[in-house]
Amino acid sequence: MKNFNELSGLELDTLREIGSIGTGNAATALSSLLQCEVRIEMPEVRILGYNEAIDWIGGPEVITAGVLVRLGGEINGIMLSVQQMDFINQVLGRMMNRTVCEYGQLSELDRSALVEVGNIMISTFVNALSGLAGVTIQPSVPGFAVDMQGAIITVPMAEFGGQSDYIMTIGTNFICEKYSVPCRLLLSPDVRSLNFLLRKLGVLDE
Repeated sequence: MKNFNELSGLELDTLREIGSIGTGNAATALSSLLQCEVRIEMPEVRILGYNEAIDWIGGPEVITAGVLVRLGGEINGIMLSVQQMDFINQVLGRMMNRTVCEYGQLSELDRSALVEVGNIMISTFVNALSGLAGVTIQPSVPGFAVDMQGAIITVPMAEFGGQSDYIMTIGTNFICEKYSVPCRLLLSPDVRSLNFLLRKLGVLDE
């Protein structure tokens, strides 16, 4: 059984390709929802330790919002969309015609809109993964939380930290009109699912 930190160059390149396709599909879906053309910069897909991933999204004590979906079916794991304030205000400005200065100002309608956007981003990524690998993935109902980033990342750490100290990060910028906002996704499959996925993609170097 291979862990994230043991993957070959080909295996990593395949995951990067999935990241590019998944974020491209997410941009297309968001264009319809936000009623503006959403473009993406070339996504950067990396395998990071949990502490490195927390630093990558801005540090453990920074307050942020997160949309979390559990994955079931043939692939088990967790996928997380991290939504920082500039991303949130771009979404709320387009969907709700308002912005906020702090997370405590988010109304229930605001939270519902952010969950919808996060769920679309995760679902389009998961659909791309499912289609390319020919596997069945069943996403859960999304959850939403506002907390310190270190606390949000502890969810996949608590569930899969005993199997792996690494997580897959997908980072890009979404560009809507003249605004560019960061998009941060994190994927943590269990080790069995990671190996099953690579085998289905035909790139597992056993």
